[in-house]
Amino acid sequence: MRVLIVEDETLLAQSLQTLLQRKGFEVEVAYDGNTGADYADTGIYDLLILDVMMPGLNGYELARHVRERHSAVPILMLTAKSDLPDRIEGLNAGADYYLTKPFDIVELLACIRALLRRQGGQVDQLRFGDVSLDLAGGKLCCGEKGVRLSAKEFDVMRLLMQSGGSNIPKEVILTHVWGFESNAVENNVEVYVGFLRKKLKSLGSRVSIAAVRRMGYHLEEAAS
Repeated sequence: MRVLIVEDETLLAQSLQTLLQRKGFEVEVAYDGNTGADYADTGIYDLLILDVMMPGLNGYELARHVRERHSAVPILMLTAKSDLPDRIEGLNAGADYYLTKPFDIVELLACIRALLRRQGGQVDQLRFGDVSLDLAGGKLCCGEKGVRLSAKEFDVMRLLMQSGGSNIPKEVILTHVWGFESNAVENNVEVYVGFLRKKLKSLGSRVSIAAVRRMGYHLEEAAS
């Protein structure tokens, strides 16, 4: 399960990231609301954890931004603002739960588990058009045909499939697949997109990876 934390208190954000990673989650952090919105727009997260008071969009504005895009991803809001009007504003903005700081770690984890349970069981396969991606086996399939993906191919393909056909900028793919500290460049993304295009073609799929100049990549399916 993939979690996005949007929190401008660096120490708290990194502590939460470490805690959740130890619990088996994939966790990414943004330190301001505008960056958080860019990340959330990729549609790849199973849970958003938002601070309220932060640079750029505040937590309420970010929650509204997410809901305006018809995303049902669970939102857990963390804030020191504990007054009833503040909690009501957070819930009206689209948050599913409102936890005030300082909070107990046990309560935080219980909230996360409860919100994720509402989303249903663990997903073990992603689908787009006539192709499916086996999340456990790292295999891309179309009909009776299947091909094993390398680790990076798998990560890029999963990101594209989770976006549901929405465009993903190259820099977002770089960050999510190679990480903030990597020396990888946009050419790395182009190379792995090329590998995936060849594998989709070898499977006889109608799905292709389309490029939009200066915008990135998305999946699309040709008419049958």
